Order: sequence, then structure tokens, then C-alpha cells
Amino acid sequence: MIKIIFCLRKLEHLSETEFQDYWSGVHGPLVAQHAQAMGVVKYVQCRPVVGRLNKLVGISRGAPTPYDGVAEIYFESIDSLIEATSTEEGSNAEATLRADEANFIDFAQSPFFIVELHELFNAGT
Repeated sequence: MIKIIFCLRKLEHLSETEFQDYWSGVHGPLVAQHAQAMGVVKYVQCRPVVGRLNKLVGISRGAPTPYDGVAEIYFESIDSLIEATSTEEGSNAEATLRADEANFIDFAQSPFFIVELHELFNAGT
């Protein structure tokens, strides 16, 4: 299993609420609409817990400002990711999503990386 992890920072002019509302209400459904064309098997939006807990933990660790969210996009394999996005339909879907992301994501402050999953422990199984 392959996962793309996007560590998201919102565009400066957006409030946290505007960012979260757009990400979940507009972009999320758009990802779902194009998932098959891109070979996506799972999409997860990780949103910060609102309140003092994030701040307190961050302060105790000397952590930098947290991200506004993290997106996880799963694929069966690196080959399936490359194959799906190499088609015209997949390439168009990817371009559509990237264009929409420009409406709410500060690309210059939002790193991403592709990882291979190696599950070492799962208490739920």
C-alpha cells in the first residue's frame, strides 16, 4: 500500500473555519468524484482537534506551528498510482484537483511525501 501525505497550511486570507469548510464540503467530494480515475482506494482528512490540547502539547515539546490539516491518499501500489495518473482521465482528474487545491492551500508551506506503509502494530485486529 502506498500513501501520499499532504501536510496542509491554509491560504493566509482564509479563516480556520473557511479552510475546513472548503476542504470538507468542496474539495473532499471532488476527490471522491475523481478517485476511481486516479486509482485512489482511500482518502482521509485529518483535522486538528480544536481547543487547548494541541497548543499545550505543542508548547511542551517546543513544536512549530501545527498544520491546518493532513490529507492521506491511499493507492494499492506505486505502479497503480503511476498507471492511473498516466491516463488522460487520470491526468485530467489530477489537474482538476490541483487547480481546486489552489483555492485553499498555501502550496509553498504545505509539504507532501509518498510513503510505503509498513504496519508494525494494530491493536484493532
